[in-house]
Amino acid sequence: MGEASPPEKCSKSLIKALNTTSQSSSPLILKGSNNIRKFSVVSGNINKLSPGIRDFVEEKAKICQPDNVHICDGSETENKQLLSLLENQGMIKKLTKYENCWIARTDPADVARVESKTFISTPNKRDTIPITQEGVKGTLGNWMSPADLENNLNSRFPGCMKGRTMYVIPFSMGPVGSPLSKIGIQLTDSPYVVASMRIMTRVGADVLNVLGDSMFVKCLHSVGQPLPMTTPLVANWPCNPEKTIVAHLPANNEIASFGSGYGGNSLLGKKCFALRLGSILARKEGWLAEHMLILGITNPQGEKKYVAAAFPSACGKTNLAMMEPTLPGYKIECVGDDIAWMRFDKEGRLRAINPEAGFFGVAPGTSAATNPNALETCKTNSIFTNVAETSEGGVYWEGMDEELPEGVSITSWLGEENWKSDSGKPAAHPNSRFCTPARQCPIIDPQWESSEGVPIEAILFGGRRPKGVPLVYEAFNWQHGVFIGGSMRSEATAAAEHVGKVIMHDPFAMRPFFGYNFGHYLSHWLSMDKPGRQLPKIFHVNWFRKGTDRSFLWPGMSQPKKRRKSVLKK
Repeated sequence: MGEASPPEKCSKSLIKALNTTSQSSSPLILKGSNNIRKFSVVSGNINKLSPGIRDFVEEKAKICQPDNVHICDGSETENKQLLSLLENQGMIKKLTKYENCWIARTDPADVARVESKTFISTPNKRDTIPITQEGVKGTLGNWMSPADLENNLNSRFPGCMKGRTMYVIPFSMGPVGSPLSKIGIQLTDSPYVVASMRIMTRVGADVLNVLGDSMFVKCLHSVGQPLPMTTPLVANWPCNPEKTIVAHLPANNEIASFGSGYGGNSLLGKKCFALRLGSILARKEGWLAEHMLILGITNPQGEKKYVAAAFPSACGKTNLAMMEPTLPGYKIECVGDDIAWMRFDKEGRLRAINPEAGFFGVAPGTSAATNPNALETCKTNSIFTNVAETSEGGVYWEGMDEELPEGVSITSWLGEENWKSDSGKPAAHPNSRFCTPARQCPIIDPQWESSEGVPIEAILFGGRRPKGVPLVYEAFNWQHGVFIGGSMRSEATAAAEHVGKVIMHDPFAMRPFFGYNFGHYLSHWLSMDKPGRQLPKIFHVNWFRKGTDRSFLWPGMSQPKKRRKSVLKK
């Protein structure tokens, strides 16, 4: 297949007119005014896609110029083929200690969300971010004009998938067919992303059947390294950190991510769709898209309450969502550990779904003491990224608190063999992750995939505050609760590119994820207080407060159940 010159812009109607092939096994010919570029559909039938999806695929293929197109069906057979491909490429390695578990190591320049390179593009800057005084840099999102964004994308995406396969991923955020769910189509040249999206979302033909000709969120992702590469791979991980950008175009319901393979930047159903664009959709439609876990608590009398809780990334959300209660007779069940979509029903009750299908949890600090359920969950069908590997085919990270058998050695996430704790470098990256199916969680709630959602009785806000903030306090009313959420602060963590444990404002734990102006976001929350609605009580908690001896005041960081009991009583 010959090299093509960079494509010129081409309208969707022209692209449709130039694509007359009727069989999915035959190459499609996409013509610009100066080039002919072929690609083969190697899996699926492009003619069976709805006109809107086909237009989207052909338009982006025209620009990105992949050699092949693979329409994902989400099947186990497809997944095995992708994992085998990734293994042959050296991107992942099988962990022989567990069942169908894999380890990936990224380029050290691609290890976290890139908040400084993440943008929302709207014609009016004030629609996206508050306008600050001259010389003052805002911290509640980044705006880019449509013209500047167009220039940035046009300098990156043309030809970016040459030599690679474009995967078409139809995915549902939330249970397929639920009135609370939304559907997206992601195009990517990374099989690692496909395998991870299959865990984190619902992928497959049933999503296309439910979608029909309806609106969907358009997601485009590329690692930004066409073949043949001009720079050497690091850790067999293709990325382009110098040109990384994560862009959101609300007017088009579109997301474009370039240059990063890391989950928070490449799994576009997660933060990009579920929170940034999700919050915009929620405002338009009168609901809430929030950075919150959801769990159910049953007391000894059999009374069950559902709670949503907002904490910044790497602040213990997953540990809390999968908590083992220590009070006799209590039971905890997990609905979700990271994102909640919440909408008031006809009876005025706030109902929530977890739009995700998996857990993308921070590995360091996860242990049999802090989160035994997470460890049990990720023993099968999981992908670990930037953790350390043991010579017996297992995983290791700081805080695991697990004695290794005699003779077992550790290879660090940087590939350093026979790693020792006194090496001066961590075994696992502080933001290393496990990606694992939620259905495997031993305490997954029976209603976790309920199409109508679970009723929320209380909302918790909190963060890492070693001093100065009480362990728990209750808001006077909904308005005061909105103020508490809006004034949250927390220590920075390794989930993004921040350095040091500085205390940062993180309102609603949404600072990196607001899809629109924070002032309008506050107004939207306040507008939820309407006659006939049963508003949840709101609390602020601080598991991380320390005493003068620098030890945690909470009676067991793995056991914050007593304070939760007081919340339930209220």
